[in-house]
Order: sequence, then structure tokens, then C-alpha cells
Amino acid sequence: MHVTIRLFAGLRERAGTDRLALELPDDARVADALAQMQDVIRDVPVVMAVNREYAEGGDSLAAGDELALIPPVSGGSVSVIHVRVTSDALALDPLVARVTDPQAGAVVTFLGVTRQVAELDYEAYVAMAERQMERIVAAAIEAHGLCAAAAEHRVGVVALSEASVAIAVSAPHRGAAFAGARQIIDEIKARAPIWKKEEGGWVSGSLPPADPR
Repeated sequence: MHVTIRLFAGLRERAGTDRLALELPDDARVADALAQMQDVIRDVPVVMAVNREYAEGGDSLAAGDELALIPPVSGGSVSVIHVRVTSDALALDPLVARVTDPQAGAVVTFLGVTRQVAELDYEAYVAMAERQMERIVAAAIEAHGLCAAAAEHRVGVVALSEASVAIAVSAPHRGAAFAGARQIIDEIKARAPIWKKEEGGWVSGSLPPADPR
């Protein structure tokens, strides 16, 4: 299918045009388009918009869509926040690409993987989990001065040694990057409505704290 890519400011100059035509599979998502645009968006944090509405990497694309790649605006900066709850396998490389920033001297990643049992089975209240994860990631960026942060969580069956949660953060210094990554995973485990079944039984936990927002 055909998708139009809109580019602005430095990205437009780098590409030599403000519009590009991209051919993608019929089931493509925003992240698939970003993967094909890496030569243009390398080292530039971007916010995505599909048909003039802000979008995330996991959002679906349709034939004829316009995908705008928006770099940091003059007079301010963009802290990249990416979250996703998905049944797809998780990988760190795409998250590292999302958080790479010219101001960052450190990138810290974390993978939580299935251990000791053949598989775990995750269930989530997806819309609420993603909303909570956005708040968690935004709070970590603010608290630790991160350049960018991304977090993804699996649902469904996650086999032995496969990843159920993936996190990547970037910061000017390593201490802030480590602290930010630790805060994100701890808060996701405490707040996100995600449940885990192990060997036929649901793993017990605690009620998440009330969120006044």
C-alpha cells in the first residue's frame, strides 16, 4: 500500500523534499514506516502523526495515510515517550533506536524474561495499561532528566528465556539512565494492570495504588 511521509525543517533538508512516497505491506504499522526512514531520521527524536493525529509505533496504517515525522520544535525540546502492550515478540534494538539522542551519553536497556518454567501467560487491560505506562515513563523522564524513554510489555504466552517486558532509556549521564530504567520497571510492575499465569495459576500480587490523576 501507498503511504505519504511528510517531513519538516531539518528532516526536510536532509531528505531534500518535504514529501516521500512509501510502499508498505497492507498490515504495516507506524514502526514499519519508521524502520524504512532510518536514513532520514537517524539521531533525531521525532513525534509521529497519522492524518494529523499523534500516533505511536504500534498504530496501524492504511492505504493513502499521511504520516508526519515531527522533529523537535524551535524554543523547546521533545522527550520521546513510547509505550506498547503487544502480543508480538519484543526486541531491544528498535527501542534503542527510539531513545537515541545527540544529547545522551548513556543508553540503558532492560529485558525481563521468563525463567525456570516452560512459559508464562500474560493478560492485560491493554488500553489502561498503556495509559499507565505513558504516565510512568513521563514521570521517569521528568524525575531523572532523561532524554527519552520507551517501554513495551508482552501479552499472551511468553516461552522460557523470551522477553515479557523491554525498556530503553537515554540520558546525558549513566546514573540518571540507570535510575530512570529502574523506576520505570518498578512502577510498571506496581501500577500497570497486567496479570501473569504460571503453571496454570495466576501469580498473586497486590492492588495497585490509587492514582489521583
